[in-house]
Amino acid sequence: MEETDRDISKRPTVTLRQIADLVGVSNATVSRVLNFDATLSVSDATRTAIIETAEELNYLTPRRRRKLTSRQPVAKVALLHFLRPEQELVDPYYIALRLGIERRCASLNIEVNKIYPKEELPDAKPLAEADGLIVIGWHSQAEVDWIRAQGLNVVFADFHPEGDDLDSVDSDLAAAMSKLLTALHGIGYSRIAFAGWIDRHARHEASRPETRGIVYRQWMEARGLFEPGLMALGRNTEASGYDLARQLLSGERLPEIIVTGNDNMAVGAYRAIHERGLDIPGDIAVASFNDISAAQFMNPPLTTVHLPAEAIGEKAVNLLIDRIRSQDLAVTLRLESRIVWRESTRRPGSGGRGVAPGKIY
Repeated sequence: MEETDRDISKRPTVTLRQIADLVGVSNATVSRVLNFDATLSVSDATRTAIIETAEELNYLTPRRRRKLTSRQPVAKVALLHFLRPEQELVDPYYIALRLGIERRCASLNIEVNKIYPKEELPDAKPLAEADGLIVIGWHSQAEVDWIRAQGLNVVFADFHPEGDDLDSVDSDLAAAMSKLLTALHGIGYSRIAFAGWIDRHARHEASRPETRGIVYRQWMEARGLFEPGLMALGRNTEASGYDLARQLLSGERLPEIIVTGNDNMAVGAYRAIHERGLDIPGDIAVASFNDISAAQFMNPPLTTVHLPAEAIGEKAVNLLIDRIRSQDLAVTLRLESRIVWRESTRRPGSGGRGVAPGKIY
């Protein structure tokens, strides 16, 4: 693979002293030879030895190194988001994902141009000026087809479009939900409620749950634990988490635990539970998804599945660079999810004593 100027600038610094010691001359002689000083009186053999030693050690003159490190960005990347700025601001997960992309681009000296959604298809002009495109979140099939038609180097982050011809990075939400339910059941929870949202992107079913809701029902039914009254669907908001938790608490029997679709909804559920004068986790436990920064500061701290938002962003940039460098085959990356056990639930451990707060499995 051809070495770029960016790669060259990251070479370890080689000093004049190192070259001088190897050749057996002074620092001044090395400097004058490498700066092509015609007035220097030195043998051709010595001059050749200095030049060849400098080349062997990959020596860069200070001027050359400064020039390389102050160059314009080596690439331009467009980010096409599925959320508008005001929507992203209320979802820390997608903020973390975008920051992961931007930090990785900054470390590679890549310029980033953010494009937010409109009613119509995106403007092709900023895409034409980019070396590649990272698409964040869900996009319709019409948008995916339009993106394909642009002939861009493209990677999808936190969304896997249909087919296997496009690069993508995401978490396996179905596996993550199954992992959480299995772990909760293993520490004694069986009357498990779920508060999630309707998949507004479903093509044919207006009331179809999002992935975590689908897996919840399948998992509970497979074990004979499903009760329709323990599953509540609304919107992906804190307010909806509050409303759905109130609904789940209104039955004759309380659930043992409420699993919410994400941490934002869990914040609303906490408020509803506290309003009822109930204790978490003594009267009812709560678990969730995303592991946003606020989760560890809730009262009590929230057990949640860590979905690696920043890592998804970073890996998306890496995949895009590989694609720009003529990667031939599309790649799908599914990153691991982990349960972070905190005080909102019982925790795994011998004798019911549990594990230390924040333990990751």
